[in-house]
Amino acid sequence: MENQNSATKVMLMYGAILAGLSVLINLINYSFGNIYQPHWSIGVVSFILLIGIIIYGLKTFKDGNNGFMTLGQAIKIGLGITLISAIIGIIYQLIFSNVIEPDFYAKMAEYQEQVMMEKFPDMPEEQLEKALEMTKKFSSPGMIAAFALGGSLLIGLIISLIAGLIMKKEETAF
Repeated sequence: MENQNSATKVMLMYGAILAGLSVLINLINYSFGNIYQPHWSIGVVSFILLIGIIIYGLKTFKDGNNGFMTLGQAIKIGLGITLISAIIGIIYQLIFSNVIEPDFYAKMAEYQEQVMMEKFPDMPEEQLEKALEMTKKFSSPGMIAAFALGGSLLIGLIISLIAGLIMKKEETAF
């Protein structure tokens, strides 16, 4: 039988830890001036942290549940950790883009335009404008939040599924 309170505590605690570390990484990246073009290592470190924290959260739950955990529990806890982290991350992004760096989206649009012009110097002006218009639609705070939440949950599901398949141990009827 699942210890509901333990699952909730694990989701909240590890979701908050993951969010805190993600915010810290973003603030460090911002302090180095790489917010518009982060180094690839930022993504790798963030992904490793996501995997590690979900696995450690699942291990914590399993240890507190007499060594038992079903695949369903693993998926639920992994998604819970990811959801808590994503919600806190979205709140941080809103604070960042409205308080810390109020012209973030405008600067991001300028940076994207510059990159497109460098990568596609022969692109007709009309096509470039259409591409930039489409980019702006997908760069709104609401769209970014939706993609962040959906992407986080998808990745969390995959990690939880794999970890759950490896770590599951169900109680027998005996």
